[in-house]
Amino acid sequence: MTERLSDICLLDELPLVTVAMPIYNAGKYLRFAVLSIVNQTFTNWELLIIDDGSTDNALQDIAHIKDERIRILRDGINRGLAARLNEAIDLARGQYFARMDGDDVSYPERFERQLSVLKNKPELDLVATRAITIDESNKTIGLFPYAISHKEICAKPWRGFYFPHPTWMGKIEWFRRYRYSVPSPYCCEDQELLLRSFNKSRFSTLDEILFAYRLRDITDWQKLARTRRAVFMVQLRHFTSSSLLHFLLLATLAFVGKIGADYMRKISGRSFQSLPNIVNNTVLLNWHKLCDDLNILPKLP
Repeated sequence: MTERLSDICLLDELPLVTVAMPIYNAGKYLRFAVLSIVNQTFTNWELLIIDDGSTDNALQDIAHIKDERIRILRDGINRGLAARLNEAIDLARGQYFARMDGDDVSYPERFERQLSVLKNKPELDLVATRAITIDESNKTIGLFPYAISHKEICAKPWRGFYFPHPTWMGKIEWFRRYRYSVPSPYCCEDQELLLRSFNKSRFSTLDEILFAYRLRDITDWQKLARTRRAVFMVQLRHFTSSSLLHFLLLATLAFVGKIGADYMRKISGRSFQSLPNIVNNTVLLNWHKLCDDLNILPKLP
């Protein structure tokens, strides 16, 4: 990396957690994402914001956030998410490595809760959290699909892993052992990594909503179909090389089913994001309070 937009303050005390936030044209949401990290109840972290050749001016929106724990790096090249995450893994000074995307929002207690689980259950390599889904106007849509235990998360690898990537926190040794594949499969680097590692790892999801995962209002059906194919090709290679032909058959059936369901949604005019809104009042109140704390606009009803 050739340019650093913020001074790097090497504190006497090394951070316990390194937060990786690669961004590409993060737009108006970046400020909210960064502030949600700054406002964490756990404070011993460093945030690596790695600009992946953006062409917008999103970084200007966070210029006013003066925090010595934030490191902003860029070299003007677009290398892709997986490559940037590997760079963050190499740069990390923390014992734990956390993910964050530039358009999502972490709840204030997220790091504190995840660290508590990782410290109390040393057999775990990776911990995610439950999440709500929000649209481009910060309105709640529903709940992100989830599974809690390692057994549940990995029960049907031919269907994929319900384990939201931006919510991950885990041991830095685990990330350095497995790393992200480069070149990475299209928009499914997390699924490839989980499929490659789950048999020798232990995962868990906190049964607590500590994250807001942003979905786009308009479904890019071409991108979705390409992602579906990429996931299937990853499964095809993995199950074939592992001689798991029954899993390969199940993956094929799941792929055909998902493509068919996507097609029916498309022709019926329903977006991929049209999930049932099952968010209860407590979850809504917590989200609205967080919006007020971060000054997220527009004002929600």
